[in-house]
Amino acid sequence: MMSSRMTGSALLRQLGPRLFSVSSAAPTRAECILGYRGAHPIYFPLLSMAIGSQSSLNKRKQETEIDVKKHHVPTTFLDKVAYWTVKTLRFPTDIFFQRRYGCRAMMLETVAAVPGMVGGMLLHLRSLRRFEHSGGWIRALLEEAENERMHLMTFMEVTKPRWYERALVITVQGVFFNAYFLGYLLSPKFAHRVVGYLEEEAIHSYTEFLKDLDAGKIENVPAPAIAIDYWRLPPDATLKDVVIVVRADEAHHRDVNHFASDVHYQGMNLKQTPAPLGYH
Repeated sequence: MMSSRMTGSALLRQLGPRLFSVSSAAPTRAECILGYRGAHPIYFPLLSMAIGSQSSLNKRKQETEIDVKKHHVPTTFLDKVAYWTVKTLRFPTDIFFQRRYGCRAMMLETVAAVPGMVGGMLLHLRSLRRFEHSGGWIRALLEEAENERMHLMTFMEVTKPRWYERALVITVQGVFFNAYFLGYLLSPKFAHRVVGYLEEEAIHSYTEFLKDLDAGKIENVPAPAIAIDYWRLPPDATLKDVVIVVRADEAHHRDVNHFASDVHYQGMNLKQTPAPLGYH
């Protein structure tokens, strides 16, 4: 007959991993309430959630603290062409939308969502033709396109565009897609520099947006559900919180595209430099 000590040792070997091991995956809300993941108990779930929530808040705060005045000074001829191209495009936008920043954001994101898709598509096709890896740049550029699309979906909820604004979006997107496609084929370093300067203008626009929100010129309405879900914002988040995280996204895209242009200026292909992945 097995002694009590041996019996206890056997039970410990069987139940120990279930009782005292820590799962690498965070428990879901339902699991935290029930205290179980499957047949296994979860210990100290409320403490873990509190620590995780605080960590998420700190991380979000760090990610939204950006240098709004950061600027790539154009030095080469192509850089100057890219810079003044973006400045020229901004002029009619200022006249048409003035300080209606919700509508301006809608137009901006319609254009900003194009370059990542075009660049990712062309790199994808190149990878297929040459049987080579992209260094993660296909994914990085497509992530950028998807992120910009989510900006558009968010501001569509905030601003209900009029029929002529929708018509303008269709026209501008059609022209810009073909122009950027041709520009990327001719000179990727020029194309990425254009996007870098476009994102600098976006940061400026969203900074002005925030100023009007703080001044009460624009109502700080509750954040749309789509924004709360996508950026994992608090349930009581407002439009100001959305603009802050969107502006941080634009700063990331600014830095990525200026970096991509610099890689080409150094005579290298993007695949030779690891792409910045995992931002979202």
